[in-house]
Amino acid sequence: MDINDVDTPSVLIDLDKVDANLKAAQDYANAHGLILRPHVKTHKLPRFARLQQDLGAVGITAQKLGEAEAMADGGMDDVFLPYNILGRTKLDRLHALHQRTTLCVTADNAPTIAGYAARFTDPSHPLAVLVECDTGAGRCGVQTAHEAVDLATVIDAAPGLTFAGLMSYPPQGKTQHVQTWLTDAIDALTAAGLPPERVSIGGTPDLMRAAEIPAANEYRPGTYIYGDRMQVAWGHGALDRCALTVLATVVSRPTPDRAILDSGSKALAADLCGAEGHGHITTYPEAVITALSEEHGIVDLSACAHRPEIGERLQIIPNHCCVVTNLFDHVYLMRNSRIEETAPITSRGRLR
Repeated sequence: MDINDVDTPSVLIDLDKVDANLKAAQDYANAHGLILRPHVKTHKLPRFARLQQDLGAVGITAQKLGEAEAMADGGMDDVFLPYNILGRTKLDRLHALHQRTTLCVTADNAPTIAGYAARFTDPSHPLAVLVECDTGAGRCGVQTAHEAVDLATVIDAAPGLTFAGLMSYPPQGKTQHVQTWLTDAIDALTAAGLPPERVSIGGTPDLMRAAEIPAANEYRPGTYIYGDRMQVAWGHGALDRCALTVLATVVSRPTPDRAILDSGSKALAADLCGAEGHGHITTYPEAVITALSEEHGIVDLSACAHRPEIGERLQIIPNHCCVVTNLFDHVYLMRNSRIEETAPITSRGRLR
Protein backbone atom coordinates (compact mmCIF):
# COMPACT_ATOMS: atom_id res chain seq x y z
CA MET A 1 0.00 0.00 0.00
CA ASP A 2 1.02 3.64 -0.30
CA ILE A 3 -0.06 6.71 1.60
CA ASN A 4 -3.10 7.13 -0.64
CA ASP A 5 -4.47 3.97 0.98
CA VAL A 6 -4.08 5.35 4.50
CA ASP A 7 -7.16 6.83 6.14
CA THR A 8 -6.92 10.16 7.96
CA PRO A 9 -5.93 11.36 10.42
CA SER A 10 -2.92 9.06 10.71
CA VAL A 11 0.76 9.27 11.59
CA LEU A 12 3.36 8.61 8.89
CA ILE A 13 7.01 7.87 9.69
CA ASP A 14 9.63 8.36 6.96
CA LEU A 15 12.14 5.56 7.55
CA ASP A 16 14.88 7.13 5.45
CA LYS A 17 14.77 10.25 7.65
CA VAL A 18 14.72 8.13 10.80
CA ASP A 19 17.83 6.29 9.60
CA ALA A 20 19.62 9.56 8.83
CA ASN A 21 18.69 11.15 12.16
CA LEU A 22 19.82 8.12 14.17
CA LYS A 23 23.07 7.80 12.25
CA ALA A 24 23.95 11.47 12.69
CA ALA A 25 23.50 11.25 16.46
CA GLN A 26 25.40 7.97 16.84
CA ASP A 27 28.23 9.27 14.67
CA TYR A 28 28.51 12.36 16.88
CA ALA A 29 28.51 10.24 20.04
CA ASN A 30 31.15 7.91 18.64
CA ALA A 31 33.35 10.81 17.57
CA HIS A 32 33.26 12.33 21.06
CA GLY A 33 33.46 9.19 23.18
CA LEU A 34 29.89 9.48 24.45
CA ILE A 35 27.52 6.64 25.33
CA LEU A 36 24.03 7.04 23.89
CA ARG A 37 21.03 5.78 25.85
CA PRO A 38 18.10 7.05 23.75
CA HIS A 39 14.79 7.99 25.31
CA VAL A 40 11.94 5.94 23.84
CA LYS A 41 9.18 8.35 24.94
CA THR A 42 9.19 9.85 21.45
CA HIS A 43 8.63 6.77 19.31
CA LYS A 44 7.38 4.17 21.85
CA LEU A 45 8.27 1.41 19.38
CA PRO A 46 10.45 -1.61 20.32
CA ARG A 47 11.35 -1.83 16.62
CA PHE A 48 13.11 1.54 16.79
CA ALA A 49 14.62 0.84 20.20
CA ARG A 50 16.27 -2.25 18.74
CA LEU A 51 17.48 -0.21 15.78
CA GLN A 52 19.01 2.38 18.11
CA GLN A 53 20.84 -0.36 19.99
CA ASP A 54 22.00 -2.01 16.76
CA LEU A 55 23.58 1.31 15.77
CA GLY A 56 25.53 1.47 19.03
CA ALA A 57 23.30 2.68 21.86
CA VAL A 58 24.09 0.99 25.17
CA GLY A 59 20.44 0.63 26.16
CA ILE A 60 17.29 2.72 26.38
CA THR A 61 15.63 5.26 28.63
CA ALA A 62 11.92 5.02 29.49
CA GLN A 63 10.15 7.73 31.43
CA LYS A 64 7.42 5.72 33.15
CA LEU A 65 7.32 2.24 34.63
CA GLY A 66 4.59 1.11 32.24
CA GLU A 67 6.66 2.27 29.30
CA ALA A 68 9.65 0.33 30.63
CA GLU A 69 7.52 -2.80 31.04
CA ALA A 70 6.27 -2.52 27.46
CA MET A 71 9.82 -2.14 26.20
CA ALA A 72 10.94 -5.21 28.17
CA ASP A 73 8.02 -7.10 26.63
CA GLY A 74 9.40 -5.97 23.27
CA GLY A 75 12.82 -7.47 23.97
CA MET A 76 14.74 -4.59 25.54
CA ASP A 77 17.09 -5.87 28.24
CA ASP A 78 18.82 -2.69 29.50
CA VAL A 79 16.44 0.01 30.71
CA PHE A 80 16.99 3.25 32.63
CA LEU A 81 14.02 4.79 34.45
CA PRO A 82 14.95 8.39 35.38
CA TYR A 83 11.94 8.87 37.64
CA ASN A 84 11.17 8.71 41.37
CA ILE A 85 9.20 5.46 41.82
CA LEU A 86 6.89 5.60 44.84
CA GLY A 87 4.21 3.38 46.35
CA ARG A 88 3.90 -0.35 47.06
CA THR A 89 2.18 -1.24 43.79
CA LYS A 90 4.81 0.44 41.64
CA LEU A 91 7.68 -0.92 43.73
CA ASP A 92 6.33 -4.46 43.32
CA ARG A 93 6.17 -3.95 39.54
CA LEU A 94 9.66 -2.45 39.57
CA HIS A 95 10.93 -5.48 41.48
CA ALA A 96 9.36 -7.84 38.93
CA LEU A 97 10.91 -5.87 36.06
CA HIS A 98 14.29 -6.04 37.82
CA GLN A 99 14.14 -9.84 37.60
CA ARG A 100 14.00 -9.86 33.80
CA THR A 101 16.07 -6.91 32.62
CA THR A 102 19.11 -4.86 33.54
CA LEU A 103 17.48 -1.93 35.30
CA CYS A 104 18.45 1.33 36.96
CA VAL A 105 16.40 4.15 38.43
CA THR A 106 16.88 7.59 39.96
CA ALA A 107 16.02 9.33 43.20
CA ASP A 108 16.27 12.89 44.42
CA ASN A 109 14.92 12.44 47.95
CA ALA A 110 15.25 10.19 51.00
CA PRO A 111 11.66 8.82 51.01
CA THR A 112 12.12 7.44 47.49
CA ILE A 113 15.39 5.77 48.48
CA ALA A 114 13.75 4.34 51.60
CA GLY A 115 11.08 2.74 49.42
CA TYR A 116 13.71 1.21 47.14
CA ALA A 117 15.72 -0.07 50.11
CA ALA A 118 12.68 -1.70 51.71
CA ARG A 119 11.67 -3.55 48.54
CA PHE A 120 15.12 -4.40 47.16
CA THR A 121 17.06 -6.32 49.79
CA ASP A 122 19.18 -8.84 47.86
CA PRO A 123 22.85 -7.75 47.88
CA SER A 124 23.62 -10.30 45.16
CA HIS A 125 21.21 -8.57 42.78
CA PRO A 126 21.09 -4.91 43.83
CA LEU A 127 19.05 -2.17 42.19
CA ALA A 128 21.23 0.52 40.62
CA VAL A 129 20.19 4.04 41.66
CA LEU A 130 21.42 7.34 40.25
CA VAL A 131 20.99 10.61 42.11
CA GLU A 132 19.07 13.14 40.04
CA CYS A 133 20.53 16.65 40.00
CA ASP A 134 18.84 19.92 39.12
CA THR A 135 21.54 21.58 37.03
CA GLY A 136 19.31 24.54 36.15
CA ALA A 137 16.24 23.23 34.33
CA GLY A 138 14.05 23.59 37.41
CA ARG A 139 12.56 20.11 37.34
CA CYS A 140 13.34 17.32 39.80
CA GLY A 141 16.78 16.97 41.33
CA VAL A 142 18.93 17.80 44.33
CA GLN A 143 19.95 21.42 44.46
CA THR A 144 23.55 21.14 45.64
CA ALA A 145 26.54 18.84 45.43
CA HIS A 146 26.29 18.37 49.20
CA GLU A 147 22.77 16.97 48.84
CA ALA A 148 24.00 14.62 46.12
CA VAL A 149 26.65 13.25 48.49
CA ASP A 150 24.07 12.79 51.26
CA LEU A 151 21.75 10.75 49.05
CA ALA A 152 24.57 8.74 47.49
CA THR A 153 25.71 7.81 51.01
CA VAL A 154 22.22 6.56 51.90
CA ILE A 155 22.04 4.52 48.69
CA ASP A 156 25.47 3.03 49.25
CA ALA A 157 24.51 1.95 52.78
CA ALA A 158 21.44 -0.02 51.66
CA PRO A 159 22.29 -3.73 51.10
CA GLY A 160 19.95 -4.13 48.12
CA LEU A 161 20.93 -0.92 46.36
CA THR A 162 24.04 0.33 44.63
CA PHE A 163 25.00 3.92 43.93
CA ALA A 164 25.40 4.11 40.15
CA GLY A 165 26.12 7.78 39.49
CA LEU A 166 24.42 11.07 38.65
CA MET A 167 21.64 12.00 36.26
CA SER A 168 20.32 15.37 35.07
CA TYR A 169 18.03 16.93 32.50
CA PRO A 170 20.05 20.10 31.87
CA PRO A 171 18.75 23.50 30.76
CA GLN A 172 19.12 24.36 27.10
CA GLY A 173 22.11 26.38 26.00
CA LYS A 174 23.85 26.46 29.39
CA THR A 175 26.53 23.87 28.85
CA GLN A 176 29.22 25.65 30.86
CA HIS A 177 26.92 26.02 33.87
CA VAL A 178 26.03 22.33 33.70
CA GLN A 179 29.70 21.35 33.36
CA THR A 180 30.59 23.36 36.47
CA TRP A 181 27.67 21.95 38.50
CA LEU A 182 28.47 18.35 37.61
CA THR A 183 32.21 18.78 38.14
CA ASP A 184 31.60 20.13 41.65
CA ALA A 185 29.32 17.17 42.41
CA ILE A 186 31.79 14.64 41.01
CA ASP A 187 34.59 16.17 43.09
CA ALA A 188 32.46 16.10 46.25
CA LEU A 189 31.43 12.48 45.70
CA THR A 190 34.99 11.42 44.96
CA ALA A 191 36.18 13.08 48.16
CA ALA A 192 33.49 11.13 50.03
CA GLY A 193 34.75 7.86 48.57
CA LEU A 194 31.83 7.51 46.15
CA PRO A 195 33.14 8.49 42.70
CA PRO A 196 30.26 8.31 40.19
CA GLU A 197 30.94 5.82 37.45
CA ARG A 198 28.12 7.16 35.32
CA VAL A 199 27.03 10.77 34.71
CA SER A 200 23.97 10.85 32.49
CA ILE A 201 22.44 13.91 30.84
CA GLY A 202 19.98 14.35 28.00
CA GLY A 203 17.80 16.48 25.76
CA THR A 204 17.66 16.73 21.98
CA PRO A 205 18.11 20.53 21.64
CA ASP A 206 21.72 20.40 22.85
CA LEU A 207 22.54 16.94 21.50
CA MET A 208 25.14 18.24 19.08
CA ARG A 209 26.73 20.25 21.88
CA ALA A 210 27.01 17.34 24.30
CA ALA A 211 30.79 17.29 24.03
CA GLU A 212 30.82 20.72 25.71
CA ILE A 213 29.95 18.91 28.96
CA PRO A 214 32.87 16.47 29.36
CA ALA A 215 31.84 15.73 32.96
CA ALA A 216 29.02 13.61 31.50
CA ASN A 217 29.69 10.29 29.80
CA GLU A 218 26.14 9.29 28.81
CA TYR A 219 23.54 11.17 26.76
CA ARG A 220 19.79 10.50 26.54
CA PRO A 221 18.24 12.16 23.46
CA GLY A 222 14.63 11.39 22.56
CA THR A 223 13.00 13.61 19.96
CA TYR A 224 16.06 13.47 17.67
CA ILE A 225 14.74 10.30 16.02
CA TYR A 226 11.84 12.21 14.41
CA GLY A 227 12.39 15.93 14.92
CA ASP A 228 9.53 18.43 15.04
CA ARG A 229 8.85 22.16 14.79
CA MET A 230 9.73 22.69 18.44
CA GLN A 231 13.19 21.20 18.01
CA VAL A 232 13.77 23.15 14.81
CA ALA A 233 12.77 26.35 16.63
CA TRP A 234 15.31 25.49 19.32
CA GLY A 235 18.05 25.00 16.75
CA HIS A 236 18.17 21.24 16.32
CA GLY A 237 17.64 19.87 12.81
CA ALA A 238 15.55 21.26 9.98
CA LEU A 239 12.01 20.81 8.73
CA ASP A 240 13.13 18.68 5.81
CA ARG A 241 14.66 16.20 8.28
CA CYS A 242 11.49 15.74 10.32
CA ALA A 243 10.45 12.11 9.97
CA LEU A 244 6.97 12.21 11.54
CA THR A 245 3.99 13.82 9.85
CA VAL A 246 0.29 13.72 10.51
CA LEU A 247 -1.70 12.90 7.38
CA ALA A 248 -4.90 14.99 7.32
CA THR A 249 -7.75 15.70 4.91
CA VAL A 250 -9.32 19.05 4.02
CA VAL A 251 -12.99 18.53 4.89
CA SER A 252 -14.29 22.08 4.37
CA ARG A 253 -13.49 25.41 2.68
CA PRO A 254 -16.02 27.81 4.29
CA THR A 255 -14.28 30.84 2.76
CA PRO A 256 -11.53 31.30 0.15
CA ASP A 257 -9.06 32.05 2.94
CA ARG A 258 -10.04 29.28 5.36
CA ALA A 259 -9.68 25.51 5.21
CA ILE A 260 -10.81 22.99 7.81
CA LEU A 261 -8.88 19.78 8.48
CA ASP A 262 -10.10 16.53 10.00
CA SER A 263 -7.21 16.77 12.50
CA GLY A 264 -7.62 18.79 15.66
CA SER A 265 -6.03 18.66 19.10
CA LYS A 266 -6.67 14.90 19.32
CA ALA A 267 -4.37 14.38 16.33
CA LEU A 268 -1.91 17.30 16.33
CA ALA A 269 -1.79 17.99 20.09
CA ALA A 270 -2.09 21.57 21.30
CA ASP A 271 1.53 22.41 22.12
CA LEU A 272 2.85 25.70 20.82
CA CYS A 273 6.46 26.46 19.93
CA GLY A 274 8.65 29.22 18.56
CA ALA A 275 6.99 28.93 15.14
CA GLU A 276 3.54 30.28 14.29
CA GLY A 277 0.53 28.01 14.46
CA HIS A 278 -0.10 24.37 15.31
CA GLY A 279 1.95 22.64 12.63
CA HIS A 280 3.72 23.03 9.30
CA ILE A 281 1.83 21.90 6.18
CA THR A 282 4.59 20.60 3.92
CA THR A 283 2.94 21.37 0.58
CA TYR A 284 1.54 24.74 1.65
CA PRO A 285 4.30 26.28 3.79
CA GLU A 286 2.65 29.71 3.83
CA ALA A 287 -0.54 28.31 5.39
CA VAL A 288 -1.01 28.73 9.15
CA ILE A 289 -2.97 26.33 11.33
CA THR A 290 -4.35 29.07 13.54
CA ALA A 291 -6.56 27.09 15.91
CA LEU A 292 -7.56 23.59 16.94
CA SER A 293 -10.78 22.22 18.29
CA GLU A 294 -10.83 18.58 19.33
CA GLU A 295 -11.58 17.24 15.84
CA HIS A 296 -10.89 20.17 13.51
CA GLY A 297 -7.85 22.18 12.49
CA ILE A 298 -8.52 25.72 11.22
CA VAL A 299 -6.11 26.86 8.52
CA ASP A 300 -5.52 30.43 7.33
CA LEU A 301 -4.74 30.33 3.60
CA SER A 302 -4.54 34.07 3.01
CA ALA A 303 -0.78 34.03 2.37
CA CYS A 304 -0.94 31.10 -0.07
CA ALA A 305 -0.58 31.58 -3.81
CA HIS A 306 -2.16 28.15 -4.32
CA ARG A 307 -4.75 26.66 -2.00
CA PRO A 308 -5.88 23.12 -1.19
CA GLU A 309 -9.23 21.79 -2.34
CA ILE A 310 -11.84 19.89 -0.35
CA GLY A 311 -10.75 16.26 -0.14
CA GLU A 312 -7.07 17.07 -0.59
CA ARG A 313 -4.73 15.23 1.77
CA LEU A 314 -1.93 17.10 3.53
CA GLN A 315 1.11 16.10 5.56
CA ILE A 316 1.69 18.18 8.68
CA ILE A 317 4.88 18.39 10.75
CA PRO A 318 3.52 18.81 14.30
CA ASN A 319 4.89 21.16 16.89
CA HIS A 320 5.63 18.35 19.35
CA CYS A 321 5.89 14.85 17.95
CA CYS A 322 6.21 13.05 21.31
CA VAL A 323 2.67 14.01 22.32
CA VAL A 324 1.31 13.13 18.88
CA THR A 325 2.75 9.62 19.17
CA ASN A 326 0.76 9.07 22.36
CA LEU A 327 -2.50 10.01 20.59
CA PHE A 328 -2.48 7.14 18.08
CA ASP A 329 -2.72 3.36 18.37
CA HIS A 330 -0.30 2.75 15.50
CA VAL A 331 1.90 4.50 12.96
CA TYR A 332 2.60 3.81 9.30
CA LEU A 333 6.27 3.27 8.46
CA MET A 334 7.10 4.26 4.89
CA ARG A 335 9.84 4.78 2.31
CA ASN A 336 9.19 6.89 -0.77
CA SER A 337 5.47 7.03 0.07
CA ARG A 338 5.21 3.23 0.15
CA ILE A 339 4.02 1.77 3.44
CA GLU A 340 6.36 -0.95 4.70
CA GLU A 341 4.76 -1.68 8.05
CA THR A 342 1.93 -0.72 10.36
CA ALA A 343 3.52 -0.58 13.80
CA PRO A 344 1.48 -0.64 17.04
CA ILE A 345 2.57 1.91 19.64
CA THR A 346 3.04 -0.60 22.43
CA SER A 347 3.52 1.85 25.30
CA ARG A 348 0.83 4.34 24.34
CA GLY A 349 -0.97 5.54 27.47
CA ARG A 350 1.46 3.77 29.82
CA LEU A 351 1.50 6.71 32.22
CA ARG A 352 1.77 4.69 35.44
